[in-house]
Amino acid sequence: MDHDVIVVGAGLSGLQCARLLEQHGLDVAVLEASDGVGGRVRTDLVDGFRCDRGFQVLNPAYTELRRSVEVAALGLQPFDAAAGIPHGDGIDVLADPRRVPRRLVETLRSPCVELRRLPALLAWLAPGLDPGARRQEEHDRPWHEALDRAGVRGPLRDLVLEPFLAGVILEDEGRTSAAFVRELVGWFLLGTPGLPAGGMGALPEWIHDGLRAPAVLDTRVRALERTGTGWSVGAGDGTWRAPSVVVATEAPAAAGLLDLPATPMKGEATWWFAAESAPSELACLVLPGRTGGPLVDTAVVSNAAPSYTPDGRALVQASALLPRGAALPAEADVRRQLGRIWGADASAWELLTVHEIRDALPEQPPGRVVDRPAALGDGLYVCGDHRTTGSTQGALASGRRAAEAVLA
Repeated sequence: MDHDVIVVGAGLSGLQCARLLEQHGLDVAVLEASDGVGGRVRTDLVDGFRCDRGFQVLNPAYTELRRSVEVAALGLQPFDAAAGIPHGDGIDVLADPRRVPRRLVETLRSPCVELRRLPALLAWLAPGLDPGARRQEEHDRPWHEALDRAGVRGPLRDLVLEPFLAGVILEDEGRTSAAFVRELVGWFLLGTPGLPAGGMGALPEWIHDGLRAPAVLDTRVRALERTGTGWSVGAGDGTWRAPSVVVATEAPAAAGLLDLPATPMKGEATWWFAAESAPSELACLVLPGRTGGPLVDTAVVSNAAPSYTPDGRALVQASALLPRGAALPAEADVRRQLGRIWGADASAWELLTVHEIRDALPEQPPGRVVDRPAALGDGLYVCGDHRTTGSTQGALASGRRAAEAVLA
């Protein structure tokens, strides 16, 4: 055999799996179809600006991240634990008073905050306040339905909670598992997300730099064939052999290679603009409010992460959902809505790039079994966020479980 284990895919799950297997002395080959590591977690450098492929943030509260990565080495630049909502001639800011106490009075005065409605929201959130427990709730249901049943209503839901979560889980129809949504909210309450100094792509690069054998890039796997006591992997112009193979690709590719049921995916689009000056000093996510248009959120990324801009100009991201089969929203519509949100002339901003990501996150319907088995039998394994939950935590945890299954 050429290697002990072949890992197909150099995204977060595959790199995590390979790293742990190498730490146990195994000879591991990582094969990656693209020209770089990271999968969906990559950063493009455009005229010196760091533009992540889809707006993403890194939550330092994730237990698997803290367990696996030297987070301090990434130079995390935090956003404020707050959200902005366009209102009248400005932007109201709702902030977590524990982490942004200077905005407490402003938060309490916001028309979105109705104190009489807070008990229902807190009661709904309570099961998610221990996200590490990873419970499968007995009566899981779609998250909009769960909010309705809990009596969560009013502008705090309509203008803050729903649009914020739509940008996180990439759907606004309310069909995602309420248990998963509560878990995500729990992580946000525990940690203050930010961006690595080198971009989100610095996370997979940090893991990759720790491998003894770097990933073999531009090497697409065509087929897996069982041969005797091992596997033959047709990839690139050659054939690789090992007793064990871990398929760590995105869900569509994994389904094709392994003849697994297809996992439906959700999409997003992100526009990155350079502005001569920042339209606001806010270092938090700003939601669309009642401005009308395709966007689910926007942010002056360079206010929170100065390393993302090379020359003092402002870097602004704008994100929209991309439902299956939907067309990419028109740039003119995006610019018009940005102008209404920020109260600025967005028509003059330079478009650096737009990322259209059709398979950004796996669907997470109610009752879906998380932590699905990594071992498929006969030395074949699978990992990825489509086997757990659609998050950095889920991807890293799935890679760890795959490595543990191989070692077992």
